[in-house]
Amino acid sequence: MRVKVCGMTELDQVKQLDALGVDFAGFIFYPKSPRYVVRHLAGEQLRKAKLRIGKVGVFVNASYDEVMKQVDAYGLDMVQLHGDETPRFCEQLANYITVVKVFRLGENDPIDWLVRPYQDSCDMFLFDTEGVGYGGTGKKFNWDTLKPAHIDKLFFLSGGIEAADVEKLKEFAREPVARKLFAIDVNSKFETSPGVKDMKKVRALLDNIKNPKV
Repeated sequence: MRVKVCGMTELDQVKQLDALGVDFAGFIFYPKSPRYVVRHLAGEQLRKAKLRIGKVGVFVNASYDEVMKQVDAYGLDMVQLHGDETPRFCEQLANYITVVKVFRLGENDPIDWLVRPYQDSCDMFLFDTEGVGYGGTGKKFNWDTLKPAHIDKLFFLSGGIEAADVEKLKEFAREPVARKLFAIDVNSKFETSPGVKDMKKVRALLDNIKNPKV
């Protein structure tokens, strides 16, 4: 199971994630977020670091030009769209970079109907908990809401995931809907403060997911 650690603001910690074997690091380009990466880390620093880890830029209703500017400045490998972006907008970006469209779901949302317009216009989905405003909420996502859905695209699973959820994640991964589960996305439950990760918690998560005890 792949792991993405989002909300990174410190280059040293990104390097530590890389060394640990984390698959993706997320960088938030939403000015209203306390983890707004532009305040903490210059694109040149990230580009020169020569990291193996996948770099994912998180955007909320940004313009096409703004997204592409940061893709170039920070050497991003993917963009994650957390706002009200249209299928057409996703398609335009997908001509140049891998696009992950986020869906924040409530208990009774018609998932198949929500994702259908984006099926051919982006590369992956991410499912998170519904909340006020934009961005992650840190609230638990009820994965059971996904079980009846027919998801025919690789997806990230997010929503308040913490180390204690590993066994439940493994159970979910055996569900038919999880055949397209690409990675889990963690953030606030692994922090000491916004944008600063508790690396011991991250390491423990990786050990449990990637190197399970027999």
